[in-house]
Amino acid sequence: MERSGPSEATGSDASGPDPQLAVTMGFTGFGKKARTFDLEAMFEQTRRTAVERSRKTLEAREKEEEMSREKELRQSEDIEPTSSRSNVVRDCSKSSSRDTSSSESEESSDSSDDELIGPPLPPKMVGKPVNFMDEDILGALPPPLNEEEEAEEEEEEEEEENPVHKIPDSHEITLKHGTKTVSALGLDPSGARLVTGGYDYDVKFWDFAGMDASFKAFRSLQPCECHQIKSLQYSNTGDMILVVSGSSQAKVIDRDGFEVMECIKGDQYIVDMANTKGHTAMLHTGSWHPKIKGEFMTCSNDATVRTWEVENPKKQKSVFKPRTMQGKKVIPTTCTYSRDGNLIAAACQNGSIQIWDRNLTLRLSNGTVCMLWAHTEVCVM
Repeated sequence: MERSGPSEATGSDASGPDPQLAVTMGFTGFGKKARTFDLEAMFEQTRRTAVERSRKTLEAREKEEEMSREKELRQSEDIEPTSSRSNVVRDCSKSSSRDTSSSESEESSDSSDDELIGPPLPPKMVGKPVNFMDEDILGALPPPLNEEEEAEEEEEEEEEENPVHKIPDSHEITLKHGTKTVSALGLDPSGARLVTGGYDYDVKFWDFAGMDASFKAFRSLQPCECHQIKSLQYSNTGDMILVVSGSSQAKVIDRDGFEVMECIKGDQYIVDMANTKGHTAMLHTGSWHPKIKGEFMTCSNDATVRTWEVENPKKQKSVFKPRTMQGKKVIPTTCTYSRDGNLIAAACQNGSIQIWDRNLTLRLSNGTVCMLWAHTEVCVM
């Protein structure tokens, strides 16, 4: 009896798991074998099913293509007999039209075929598609125009319309001053040099005799610092250049760009502009005297026209004040000398052109000033 105890214990262990252990752990399934899977067999089965499905889809597509082809063949077979019938009807109508009169042919053609419009086709064209580019129908096409002749005619028309082509020039070059507006040009009397100025404050010198294929300026400078260049003019002898900028002081430089003189700036707090030594506002333009070397004049926003001498930059030579008919100030926008240099003319903002005698001074009472208006009315003050 004592020996049978261990055997009973082993028998109870082999029979199954302890129920008390399942209660303690909170889950069951102790002592069961884990399920095993054959991955290679699963992959093989998956591959076979994929191949079978692809084969079925291909067969279905082939069946659909065959069905569509059969439908197309049936439609083409249905169209062919109808077309042959229409051709037979056309042949019959054409033969009947040739045998019968014109009225009977029209009636038969209208009743036989409603699609035919106009005169009947020639025998050669019966049963054939009509080619409207055929020479038998339309005749021979005109020969094409020569491209060279067309180009010449277009060029002649352009030359007649464009007035630039009428300029008698033999050579042409393009000079690149800069990226901003070119506002002033000056050519020396001999025509050998050109000076340009622009809104980039630069004044550039161009020498045609010493210019190479690059067409570059041989000198560039900024004589008026940060002021835009308004006017550039060579003197009659070509040895000096008058530079008028947006400042109130004009400058004179030599033909190589070195400064010769600078006009003095006036006192802007003086009411009478005749009592100042120079301009007090922005300049507009300037001009050299045609006869006297070293004399020039300038006009400004201070409503004055002043004459200067190169030898005396500290004070102007004379002052002219444009006035309206009511005696009010008016700003001159440009000025120039007469051909003999005895008269000074200024164009003003009110539309008038006022002319003075250069030899008269401003100190005279009422000054004998001649005013020539835009509508050619002359009056003496």
